[in-house]
Amino acid sequence: MSSSSTGTGIDPADLTAPAVLTGTPVVPGVAVGPVVRPVGEVQLPETAGPWVAEDQRAAEKERFTAAAEAVAERLAARAAAATGVSAEVLNTTAQLARDRGLLSAVEQRIGDGATAPVATVGAAEQFIELFTGLGGIMAERVTDIRDVRNRIVAELTGQGEPGVPAPETPSVLLADDLAPADTAGLDTSRIIALATRLGGATSHTAIIARQLGLPCVVAVGGLGDVPVGATVLVDGDHGTVTVEPDAAEAKARVAEAEQVAAALAGYRGPGATRDGHQVQVLANVQDGAGARAARDAHAEGVGLLRTELAFFGRTEEPAVAEQADIYAGVLEAFPAGKVVIRTLDAGSDKPLPFATPPDEANPALGVRGVRTARRDPGLLTRQLDAIAQAAERTGTSPWVMAPMVATVAEAADFAAQVRERGMSPGVMVEVPSVAVLADRFLEHLDFLSIGTNDLSQYTLAADRLSADLADLTDPWQPALLALVHAAAAAGQRLGKPVGVCGEAAADPMLAVVLVGMGISSLSCAASSVAGVGGRLATVDLATCQRAAEAALAAADPQAARAAVREVLSA
Repeated sequence: MSSSSTGTGIDPADLTAPAVLTGTPVVPGVAVGPVVRPVGEVQLPETAGPWVAEDQRAAEKERFTAAAEAVAERLAARAAAATGVSAEVLNTTAQLARDRGLLSAVEQRIGDGATAPVATVGAAEQFIELFTGLGGIMAERVTDIRDVRNRIVAELTGQGEPGVPAPETPSVLLADDLAPADTAGLDTSRIIALATRLGGATSHTAIIARQLGLPCVVAVGGLGDVPVGATVLVDGDHGTVTVEPDAAEAKARVAEAEQVAAALAGYRGPGATRDGHQVQVLANVQDGAGARAARDAHAEGVGLLRTELAFFGRTEEPAVAEQADIYAGVLEAFPAGKVVIRTLDAGSDKPLPFATPPDEANPALGVRGVRTARRDPGLLTRQLDAIAQAAERTGTSPWVMAPMVATVAEAADFAAQVRERGMSPGVMVEVPSVAVLADRFLEHLDFLSIGTNDLSQYTLAADRLSADLADLTDPWQPALLALVHAAAAAGQRLGKPVGVCGEAAADPMLAVVLVGMGISSLSCAASSVAGVGGRLATVDLATCQRAAEAALAAADPQAARAAVREVLSA
């Protein structure tokens, strides 16, 4: 069989020669192993019956409540053992298993006579139809609803919980897509690489794989035709999945990747190019434990503290003192280092009952981030008070930034509140207006931090979690890179730092490009710090600048990657 680079399907019966399937590279690294796929497909009941007698319906409701709580507790326990985005995703899924809207819909159906499994399927379908009709980020919650539905039905019917396998031999997991909760729970000693038919560079699957350090390729055409047990080589650098590769070539490719990884593992910081140009390599964290892990991974500080952890799973806003305790735990990990704290980023795919409206037609363009202060100004002021208390307690000077800022007036107002408390103000560059008018914004601010995930979706008008639009939210898109360049150039003109804290900062090759544009700091998952810092140490600033020029001149993401590889190999 001839090699293919078109991403089309393959004949499972014809695996006598390597077939190369292409996709989008999201986590660098190379691994080879046998194919495994998700297990535990749950058999759902027919929604037509059977029916429960009226005198047994109260007990049936209790049976459902117990099953839903058991699922939520398992997910919450896994969240407690996880860190970073994995913990965030597991917490979100656990909350869905306790969602009052879903639980009430199930109980209403049981009250009408449906069994608990039938009621669960019917209620879930109601929400699936609703969210699918809303489209955008809300439509992406359909995957989570189906996942929770299946887990509850499995608990009620005694079926095995759905999820990913735990093979005895280190294996490669292939799937159409994965529920975020399944990705977050992967055992990296058993699953050594990941490839999916759907998904994009900023999907939850990609983000979590990056945190776990698993070589990962998404949006791979023809992946469904690869049978379980076949040997595949996943190349997260070039975005390919090779089916039945030549054994000697595969061994050499893995050895080469291991040598590169070993060289990068020697990174101890601080971040700098080969000729000494300083670039801070920071970490994205969400609690004190994550900050300490980042410190151990030789991050120079925190480029993004996601403060949502203090608010998840709550029906009421946590007290200022409780918030201050969480923030102090992060500041204590870097007493002399840079710590950038993002204020509450509620809304869109992270709704909170006390902060965001429940029925927005388009949540991604609605009340989220700093806009929650329009509804309740005290939500922001109390959080800033908590951050200031944590700073005073720890004797540190945190940088504080607001998400989803869109106008200069918003930035100026936020900056004034932060400075009143003796801290350094900045904003996230997620809305294109900030990049376009970066000079004007920086007149009021001390720094900018570019969130490439959201900036890509608002620039390309494409939901960053949509599998169908993954190519549009690729962080190598020329329009996105042009806006990053514009913001970085403004920072250089005014002598103020501009960093990147989106997933783009975790791509070692793209990190070279960003530094060439003038980006002063890169913040990524702790597991990516060594790869990014180590890669920067192999190039000089002039090479970074040539790489940036090549990427900015490219017509599409594939051409940009190819052009930069050529510069780096020269």
